[in-house]
Amino acid sequence: MQYLSIKYTERLAEAGIEPSVGSVGDAYDNALAETIIGLFKTKVIEQLRPWRNAIAVELETLSWVEWFNNRRLLGPIGNIPPAEFEAMYDQQAASLVAVAGLR
Repeated sequence: MQYLSIKYTERLAEAGIEPSVGSVGDAYDNALAETIIGLFKTKVIEQLRPWRNAIAVELETLSWVEWFNNRRLLGPIGNIPPAEFEAMYDQQAASLVAVAGLR
């Protein structure tokens, strides 16, 4: 296990990623990850089985992640997809910069 931890840390450093493991807020990071994994298992893995092979699972995983990140309706932001909300936010920020004459 220690070897995997060392390799993991080395790989993060190579990719220029700061690890959150061992830092303040990990409990929240882990809780969020576990919630999303549980949702995925419930909505995809359990409901759509039996799976033909690992490739079928991988393709469905890609499809679900794309839906989750871009197309699902998210109540706290007005029942719009996260990608649409992000685009609106970016447009509003750009408008504020233009109005302030910072560009």
